[in-house]
Amino acid sequence: MRIFITGWKGQLGQALQQALCDECVAGCDLPEVDITDRTAITRAIAEFAPDAVIHAAAWTDVDGCARNPGRAFRVNVMGTRNVGHACSRINAAVVYISTNEVFDGSASEPYRESDPPQAINPYGQTKADGEWFLRRLLAEHYIVRTAWLYAPNGRNFPHRIVELADERGALRVVSDEVSNPTYAPDLAAALAALIHTGAYGVYHLVNEGYCSRYDFARAILRLSGREHVPVEPIALADFERASTPPPFAPLANTAAAALGIVLRPWEEALEEFVRQKTQPDE
Repeated sequence: MRIFITGWKGQLGQALQQALCDECVAGCDLPEVDITDRTAITRAIAEFAPDAVIHAAAWTDVDGCARNPGRAFRVNVMGTRNVGHACSRINAAVVYISTNEVFDGSASEPYRESDPPQAINPYGQTKADGEWFLRRLLAEHYIVRTAWLYAPNGRNFPHRIVELADERGALRVVSDEVSNPTYAPDLAAALAALIHTGAYGVYHLVNEGYCSRYDFARAILRLSGREHVPVEPIALADFERASTPPPFAPLANTAAAALGIVLRPWEEALEEFVRQKTQPDE
């Protein structure tokens, strides 16, 4: 297949380049191509003439989105609409990377693909709006929601936990925000499988199982040889930030599992990540 990736330089974009190494792959990212520039993104996609576009580009700084919802709308909604229009002009399928934050977090069990989005913060709302546009622009679409993504490259929760543990010697982490830690290489491999099915629709692709931010942090410290670092559990209400995350928003993989696409447990993926990137210095 000919596959074009937006957000080419990001942690998922780089993982996708590895997972799709047997395909004909190209992509774009800032500063060369801005998805909010309709002419530029349309030209970039049309020149490559892909069979499918994986739209991973987004403004994922949830607190930044809360502080500047106008920019969040331009990038995550209008940028997505531009990508959708470009795909519709050349009859390319699109894979849209969405988020668990399209849900409000009031559930008592993991969200299924059929549950209606109801975001409670600007980031989640703009990603839900992007889903809305793609559903109406293209019949051939995969909407893929994921959660708490991290990778060997880039800044993410595991990197930050290790960094702060070494800087401060003690941590305070929320214990009432719950979802699925998801390893970008595992997600990329699942996307590589999904894109060949032709089974368009909504999917939840996350590593199996879920935990709180507090439990995630404890696991990171234990696996990286920092179990001695004390971690104080705190409530979301005690952690001042611009955005309001959904408190309980794990995702259930039911649709992709029916196709035989299942990601390994999050604990196993984290072990691999730690072996590669966060072993203590010798």
